Amino acid sequence: MAVREIIRMGHPTLRQVARPLVLEELSSRFIDQLIRDMVDTLHQAGGIGLAAPQVNESLRLAIIEIPGGESRYGEIPAMPLTVFVNPEIEVLDGGSAGCWEGCLSVPGLRGFVERPQHIRVRSLDLRGNRLETELHGFFATVLQHEFDHLDGKLYLDRLKDTRLLVFEDLLNAGQAIAGD
Repeated sequence: MAVREIIRMGHPTLRQVARPLVLEELSSRFIDQLIRDMVDTLHQAGGIGLAAPQVNESLRLAIIEIPGGESRYGEIPAMPLTVFVNPEIEVLDGGSAGCWEGCLSVPGLRGFVERPQHIRVRSLDLRGNRLETELHGFFATVLQHEFDHLDGKLYLDRLKDTRLLVFEDLLNAGQAIAGD
């Protein structure tokens, strides 16, 4: 098991636009090991998504694995481990909804972020095959959050009202006060 350090807000890699991977890299030993390390790191941290920049690799690569069931996000459906290479998002419906987002690179905080709830994702798999899928609701939110890391953005950049940024323990205890 190779758990990597998750870099935190303030580290310059988190604010860089990550570079795309070229097809020849997808079958490399480096990328294979990076994905294995990212999976181990995600499991160790108890997260549901991790982007390569969060482990200090400025590459357009992210993984999502949602076990499903009851979680800190409420009851959610499962999503098997999925690797996204060079993902692109197309918003299919401008309607948005908000969610208390957290981030492994911003430990201890949660912020209420509104995001589009119907998107199309185009990416490559590890064999270089094009993938395309439509996502709604929670899945759409999770992928937008992770893919923001590939553009040097954190969920904090999406806050419309900084009064909706709270410490996680206060939110979990029901002590957080919502903004107007």
